[in-house]
Amino acid sequence: MRGRRAVVLPALLALLAGLWAGLARAGWGLPPLDVAAVHGPLMACGFLGTLIGLERAVALGGRWGLAFPALTGLGAVALVAGAPAPWAPALIAAGSAGLVGASLAVLRRQPALHHAVLAAGAVAWLGGNALWVAGWPVFRVVPWWAAFLVLTIAGERLELSRVLFLPRRARAAFAAAAAALLAGAALTAALPVAGARLEGLAFVALAAWLLRCDVARRTVRQGGLTRFIAVAMLTGYAWLGAGGVLFGAEAARLVGGPPYDAALHAVFVGFVFSMIFGHAPIILPAVARVTVAYGRSFYAHLALLHASLALRVGGDLAGWWALRRWGALLNAAAILLFLATTARSVGPARAEAGGAARRTVPRDNTGRRIAAPDDHGSQAA
Repeated sequence: MRGRRAVVLPALLALLAGLWAGLARAGWGLPPLDVAAVHGPLMACGFLGTLIGLERAVALGGRWGLAFPALTGLGAVALVAGAPAPWAPALIAAGSAGLVGASLAVLRRQPALHHAVLAAGAVAWLGGNALWVAGWPVFRVVPWWAAFLVLTIAGERLELSRVLFLPRRARAAFAAAAAALLAGAALTAALPVAGARLEGLAFVALAAWLLRCDVARRTVRQGGLTRFIAVAMLTGYAWLGAGGVLFGAEAARLVGGPPYDAALHAVFVGFVFSMIFGHAPIILPAVARVTVAYGRSFYAHLALLHASLALRVGGDLAGWWALRRWGALLNAAAILLFLATTARSVGPARAEAGGAARRTVPRDNTGRRIAAPDDHGSQAA
């Protein structure tokens, strides 16, 4: 547990610094911290990449797996501390290389489409980080990071959808969309506009597939935590589709400014954070060995996230700067509210009647056991 906490703390530091940087970039006039220029790397790599690496390490079991999220956590600390280049990118790239190695090991052990997609996502992250180490600007690297996060989440949702016994043509359509996403990210290295358009098309295709085939379509009819998770998934898929449309329509302008802000935050906030909000109640028991008491208050941070993002994207597209600023502020408020609500709902792991601590066995919104250390799977968002 100490090793896990040592990884989580840098990730939380990256999140808080990233939120501060995002608000500073939105024009809120916060006291100066030298992090505004690394808002994207802090959120995509320092926070999200480290947590995904931690969850994958826990699923694999063994202390060695904690080494690669520890490296990305150190990279996040280096970003916040303003370490000279290329220390932070190099540390994060080394951590992503470890994630690739772990993902390929799982794929060799258990050949399956969802494991192949998870490995492809890790490869995309490593590819983008390699370009970042080489000195490429962040806006040229972001499509690779987006591919990493979307492929990781989509691969995990495909794994959960096995309970639906999807027909072969549905799995083939998923594989085609995932391959197009990876190809689009790679193409941006040589042809940025064409690559962004292909990546946007792949986002739309994956969003359509998930809205049609994901198990959340069925579980949303249930109640309690099961419905909350399903609502978070379905609203996130809608934002992924919207982000794909923006990627395609604004491909020539994805270098900064309002179109860039709208496209990226539709994917990174609307899709990715909606997945985090939905998955947290089932991931925390596996990673931190705690219980999470669900309550209807969970809908508050989810609703605030989507409403504030709609304000932000609307402000971007309409050229309404004040609306964009308020949307950014409320985005950050939604994430902080999520952290506070989740912290308040966390309790110690239950114990058996005999007094021995019982390891929590988390289950997803289908009732299926979430990947434990012996499962060699992954469920982080």
